[in-house]
Amino acid sequence: MSSATDQTTELTPRQAGELAHAVLDEVERAVVGKRAALELVMLGVLAGGHVLIEDLPGLGKTLLARSFATALGLDFRRIQFTPDLLPSDVSGAPLYDQRSGEMVFRPGPVFTHLLLADEINRTPPKTQAALLEAMAEAQVSVDGETRRLPDPFVVIATDNPIEYEGTYQLPEAQLDRFLLRVRMGYLPVADEAAMLRRRLDRAAPEAVLRPLADPARVVAARAALERVEVDDDLVDYVVALVDATRKHAQIQVGASPRGGLALVQLARARAVLEHRDYVVPEDVKAVAVPALAHRITLRPELWVRRINADDVVAGLVQQVPTPRTTPRAVASGV
Repeated sequence: MSSATDQTTELTPRQAGELAHAVLDEVERAVVGKRAALELVMLGVLAGGHVLIEDLPGLGKTLLARSFATALGLDFRRIQFTPDLLPSDVSGAPLYDQRSGEMVFRPGPVFTHLLLADEINRTPPKTQAALLEAMAEAQVSVDGETRRLPDPFVVIATDNPIEYEGTYQLPEAQLDRFLLRVRMGYLPVADEAAMLRRRLDRAAPEAVLRPLADPARVVAARAALERVEVDDDLVDYVVALVDATRKHAQIQVGASPRGGLALVQLARARAVLEHRDYVVPEDVKAVAVPALAHRITLRPELWVRRINADDVVAGLVQQVPTPRTTPRAVASGV
């Protein structure tokens, strides 16, 4: 029999969607004019994955991560990745306790609910790899002992595509661990003016946000996605999109099967955000570029022609036939 506490943390897809919209509205009080980017990050959180934010400096990437942690009621840690950062600085290390005469494990900043990995491409591959097990398995292995990370565990990583000097390219295996990649972009002029006016009106550097959830409710919102229906023709559509990345003439390495899993879960999360308990083709289309573009490798000559992965995946979405699906919930009049 479920306890009262268990019952309060069970959410329907509609309730999960309402919670997600409340969190987005709260975060938007601090991060102005970035609703599309905020929704993508929210989809990543709901779908149980990690988010890579790639864009220019000064566009609010750090503020975005901290604001989500506050509104979701999650513990928050930040790691500034630098060339001299060691793997133990991420995962933790055993230390000698003089009082007990024993080695005691000191947890690293990875032991948190929401971890901001700032400028992840500024640290050597060995330290980047320290995050790989944590992102894939929600655990850390140090000195032969495995330690579980808190639930939920979300990594929001940032990297700067412009400053290549002193940076290390993220390996494909680590890129594939990110559920989606988000680009922020500059604010439109009107939104930038609104952001400046809000700063002047509140007479404080940042808005003070309210926690609207807690770890248990975030876990419950994720569980609600399992009740979102995905018809067989939409599964076939997802597989066709992923397969198209492996056959495209401009793509050297296509998306892995993990790309298909990411598409399905992100499409379910978008359905929840739209207050539906079934997926439609538009859900898959909306998340295809964020879910797949960072998982493919273009042919080297395309860099000279300034063709990027986002454009290629967007073209595939237009080319692959869209299924004419009628979800059972609609067909039955529910």
